[in-house]
Amino acid sequence: MRSALACAALVAAFAPPSIAQTTITDATGRTVAIPATIRKVYAAGPPASVFVLALAPDKLAGWTRALRPDEIPFLSPSVTRLPELGRLTGRGGTANVEVLMAAKPDVVVDIGSTSPTYASLAERVQETTGIPYLLFDGRLADTPRLLRELGRAIGAASEGEALAASVEASLARIAARIATIPEARRPRVFYARGPNGLATAPRGSLQSEVLDLAGARNVAEPPPGFPGSLVNVSLEQVLLWQPDVIVTIDPEFARAVRSRPEWQAVAAVRNNRVYVAPELPFGWIDAPPALNRILGLEWLVRILHPAAFPEPLGPRIVEFHRRFYHQTPTDAQVAALLATAGLPR
Repeated sequence: MRSALACAALVAAFAPPSIAQTTITDATGRTVAIPATIRKVYAAGPPASVFVLALAPDKLAGWTRALRPDEIPFLSPSVTRLPELGRLTGRGGTANVEVLMAAKPDVVVDIGSTSPTYASLAERVQETTGIPYLLFDGRLADTPRLLRELGRAIGAASEGEALAASVEASLARIAARIATIPEARRPRVFYARGPNGLATAPRGSLQSEVLDLAGARNVAEPPPGFPGSLVNVSLEQVLLWQPDVIVTIDPEFARAVRSRPEWQAVAAVRNNRVYVAPELPFGWIDAPPALNRILGLEWLVRILHPAAFPEPLGPRIVEFHRRFYHQTPTDAQVAALLATAGLPR
């Protein structure tokens, strides 16, 4: 950020006129005054982008990164034309206060960790820019609550209630069926990240929430002092764990692992149980960790527990995309997603 003098000048240049306000308490306990009418929302990170897209696509100020060519066909033209604004939070933050203020949003929204580090960032940005900054907890199991809270905050309460009810029904249905599966019949799963497959998400991490809710036994235990994110492990450790299933988001790794001699002693590889989670237009497991993971959960329960979840996934993909991304996928797009996911149409 620039000097305090420069920031003050920018605040004066971009400050909105005095308007009616209301207050909201975010997940950090901060009471924040926001405009009574929200017309534009700045998403501080990728998860917030997906939530705002679902609730109020016409209010999304822009994307944290430019959409890739393969993502664009899955979204409506009205949102694919939005500018790249960069991200305020997380690794590789690319936005700055000038970009934020030039976008002239009514509010900044961030979704994910509510740790003191993120709360402090929210407070600093708000003090510097004069733009209210709301921080929400992004845990997957709490998605219905988040949809309702964020919907009320940005003037999309009815949309938030409708989407929350849909997610609530999905989570309840899945949880009820998973509860009938004995622990001993739940597959041992390794979540492989990176080109060599040796980054993983231990139990309790944000990136492993889909595995937890899908009735998987995540073989990766959190190490001492676990930071709550990804960790690196050795192939020797994977061999000791002997997972029944490997889930990855890296197609290159999935293709390569089947021919790598050093992986042939892993049961999941030997039994051809390596599955790639689709990532269009957003990842099904954790990229980003937003409501897109609900579709990943619907996929993974069908991979791990096919007898308990015999319904085809294709209709669910169509319904989810239409409701949350506001764009109905074509038959060819659905077929491509299912082919990547390793499921029949």
